[in-house]
Amino acid sequence: MSSKSVTELCHEQQLTLEQLVEQSGVDEHRIVAILMGRWTPSSSDRDKIANTLGVSKDDITWGHQTPIQHLYGIGPG
Repeated sequence: MSSKSVTELCHEQQLTLEQLVEQSGVDEHRIVAILMGRWTPSSSDRDKIANTLGVSKDDITWGHQTPIQHLYGIGPG
């Protein structure tokens, strides 16, 4: 099995955001950020999400999908 994102797995399993939150026990704001590719979950959250989706956490592509932008300026003063 090739790795898939949480979004892809939810779509395939017709699992809604609300269902994923309820069944995994992971905070809704974190789930939304994970689905948007803005948050890399902790190991325990990965376990909870993978168990909910019925796959190994190694079968899920984790990590940022949103490019990190460079910030320019003089920094904190």
